Amino acid sequence: MSDLANLQSQLDYTFRNQDLLMQALTHRSRSQVNNERLEFLGDAVLGLVIGLTLYDKFPEAAEGQLSRMRSDLVKQSTLAEVGRGLALGDYLSLGQGERKQRDAVRDTMLADSLEAIIGAIMLDGGFDAASKSVLVQFNKRLAGLALKDIRKDAKSRLQEHLQALGEPLPEYILISSIGDPPVQEFEIECRVLSLPESVRAKGNTRRQAEQEAAGLVLDSLGVEL
Repeated sequence: MSDLANLQSQLDYTFRNQDLLMQALTHRSRSQVNNERLEFLGDAVLGLVIGLTLYDKFPEAAEGQLSRMRSDLVKQSTLAEVGRGLALGDYLSLGQGERKQRDAVRDTMLADSLEAIIGAIMLDGGFDAASKSVLVQFNKRLAGLALKDIRKDAKSRLQEHLQALGEPLPEYILISSIGDPPVQEFEIECRVLSLPESVRAKGNTRRQAEQEAAGLVLDSLGVEL
């Protein structure tokens, strides 16, 4: 595992409890003490920080516009890009099978580890520290946002795409719901005729999970969001 001092410098946060950072970087294939619970917490913190920032940045934006911007910023592919920018693949503690594929660390592992780190910062330094670190990582993306560039949300795009092909509408199935309001995690399965296998995604609301699943389906279908 690479030197964690450089990673903490990029995160703009130094852990008082280094064990929390180590846990955030530990994949479930490596140990029973892994980053899954921290990922759950970090997902909620990330959504809140981005939501608050967008609310303040775009006072004229409607709810749907804010939701679409947040969805684009917290979707798996975006988080994986941020993770690659931090070189998280070099820091992850993986099981033997996963280590053999380190050069091709999957997007889901990078996204999950980034959310876990955010959750770990929240526990170690509080919400303000976590918020500051999130904004450091997402500053350029937030600065480049403009209302005129917002496209329709993933569910709407997917529905329109399937209708244009004359196919049935997508089916969204609730797989699981964990936790109690306001901190919950939903897993949704999306089924479409065009794909031989269904796609699953998670979110801290059912709506967000459905949007994430729709976005993954669009990616699989080669439809640009």
